[in-house]
This record gives sequence, C-alpha cells and structure tokens, in this order.
Amino acid sequence: MSDMQINQVLAQMRALAANSGLNATPAQEPSGVNFAQMLKQSLDQVNQTQQAASELRNAFELGDPNVNLAQVMVAMQKSSISFEAVNQVRNRLLNAYQEIMRMPL
Repeated sequence: MSDMQINQVLAQMRALAANSGLNATPAQEPSGVNFAQMLKQSLDQVNQTQQAASELRNAFELGDPNVNLAQVMVAMQKSSISFEAVNQVRNRLLNAYQEIMRMPL
C-alpha cells in the first residue's frame, strides 16, 4: 500500500469517526500506567495464587482440620485458570510481536 493510499484510508476513517460522533484522536496512554508494571503485577498475582493453592494442598495432605477438600479444589482451579490466562496473554503477545516483525519497513 502506498503512502497516498494510506492517507486516503486514514482520511476515510477520520470522516467515519466524525460522522459517528467518536473522537478520532490517537489514544494516549493514561498517566501513571505502565504496561510492563501491570504485566509484572499480574504475574506476581498468579504466583501468589499458585503458592496459596500449594500451601492449602499440603495442609490438607498433612491432615489439617481447618482445611477441607472443597477449599483445596477451588484454590487449585483458581490457580489453573489464572495460569492458563497468563499463558494465553503470553501467546497473544508473542503472536503480535511476530506479526510486527514480519511487517515491511
């Protein structure tokens, strides 16, 4: 696609956005929000969830009367789901990176 075609497409998109009442200005990152920081916090939360599930499982296996099987199973499922979600995000980020690297300059 040439620069002229790109500019025409952008102009059409701006016109459609103006007609729909949407703001056509480029999205700006909210102040104080850092993607790397959010990603690290998410990974830390997944790690904490996995550790909590492991501690509950160990307590149940050792016969702790304050821990029942339902608590252990729920904690293990939360751990599994959170890990799967992080794995899916990682896969999507990797695919996006690969797509960007395939783009011609």
